[in-house]
Amino acid sequence: MDTKEKLSSTTIWLHWIVAILMIFMTAAGIYIDNFEAEMLFDIHTSLGVLILVAVIPRVIWRYKHGWPVAVGNYTRVEHIGGKVVHWTLILATLLMPLSGILMAVAGGHGLHIFELELLAETPDPANPDEALALSPALAEVGSAIHGLFGKVLPIAIVLHIVGALKHHLIDKDETLRRMLGLQPR
Repeated sequence: MDTKEKLSSTTIWLHWIVAILMIFMTAAGIYIDNFEAEMLFDIHTSLGVLILVAVIPRVIWRYKHGWPVAVGNYTRVEHIGGKVVHWTLILATLLMPLSGILMAVAGGHGLHIFELELLAETPDPANPDEALALSPALAEVGSAIHGLFGKVLPIAIVLHIVGALKHHLIDKDETLRRMLGLQPR
C-alpha cells in the first residue's frame, strides 16, 4: 500500500515501465512526424498496442488506490498544477495508444503487433497498394486525439520531470526518492 513515506513496488514498477515506454514512444512519434520516417510506423504502432498491457493496469491501480499523498506542504497553485499534470499524463497514456489503434483500424490499416496480424488490412480494390478506410470519420477522430495529445504529452512529460527535480533539488523532500523506491533520509 502507498503511504506518505513509501510507495508500493506495484506503484513504482507501473510508473517507471509506463514512463519509459511513453517517453520512448513520444520521441519516436516526434521523429516519425518530423523526418517522415515511415519505416518506423509499424514498430511505433506495434509498441503502442503493447503499451496498453502496462497502461491499463496502471490506470486501474491509480483508480483503485488514488494518487500518492504529497510528501511536503505545497501551495494551492502547486497542488493544482501537480494534479493537472498527473491527470494529463494518465489520460494521455491511455488515449494515445487507443487513438492510435482507432486511427489504424478505422483507416483500414488493420492491427498488427510486429508480424502478428490481429486485424487484417483492408486493401482498396481500385489501388491494392493502398488501404481502404473502414470509417474515415472514426479515423479522423483517432487522428485528432492522437495529434492533440501528441502535442500535449511532451509538455506534460517535461513539466512532470521538472516538478520531480524541483521536489528533489529545491524543496529537498522525499518525493523522488520515494518514486525510486529508496528509503527516506
